[in-house]
Amino acid sequence: MGKNKLSKFADLATYEHVVQVTYRHVQENGFQYKGKWSETFFGNTNPVILELGCGKGEYTVKLAKHYPEFNFIGLDIKGSRMWKGATQAKDQGLKNVGFLRTNIENIRMFFAENEVAEIWLTFPDPQMKRTRKRLTATNFISNYRQIMVSNGIIHLKSDSNFMYRYTEAMVAENQFEVIRQTDDLYHSEILDEVLSIQTFYEKQWLDRGLTIKYLAFRLSHQELLREPQVEIEKDPYRSFGRSAKE
Repeated sequence: MGKNKLSKFADLATYEHVVQVTYRHVQENGFQYKGKWSETFFGNTNPVILELGCGKGEYTVKLAKHYPEFNFIGLDIKGSRMWKGATQAKDQGLKNVGFLRTNIENIRMFFAENEVAEIWLTFPDPQMKRTRKRLTATNFISNYRQIMVSNGIIHLKSDSNFMYRYTEAMVAENQFEVIRQTDDLYHSEILDEVLSIQTFYEKQWLDRGLTIKYLAFRLSHQELLREPQVEIEKDPYRSFGRSAKE
């Protein structure tokens, strides 16, 4: 039987590589690692890469193992999910992995201008009815570019055709440079060792016969962001229907 949530929260409180602070505390006191994640938290000068909505943290951990020359931080509000990846990182002695428990909407409170090199969005909720909750909507893109280096890279990996097509339209509308993309990753020429990393949820989608989409683009810092005005067919299933226990 798996550990219960209270036990997982107790573990997280003892992990030096997991940061948990309240919104009120950061509002009143600022955040000690903002602008200093590499030097102060990781003890190096390596670039920082984020995984937003990291869930169980498998992608964050496996990216860190593959790229020891980068620092990786997984963000999620649900500590009971994050516990798995955080525990794996601790047990494997990985020094270039951290986890931050917070809402993605608050990201600018925790990272400074030009502090983040890349962002991974792995299987986010497509939020088909609420554009402003969608992690590639222009309100989120605006926040990302305020913490990212110029021409920083955003990676989207998704089972959702809606999310993929919406992001594709947003990228085109704002004339961002596409690096690589495919609407069927596992039958494409761009598949490599990193893109082959599979999360718990990705395996569920593959078992259901769904194709995996991938889109990577460079985030330029032009002044005006434009929301795409397009009609996109909605997915015939709930991409965020997580049935397994946390």
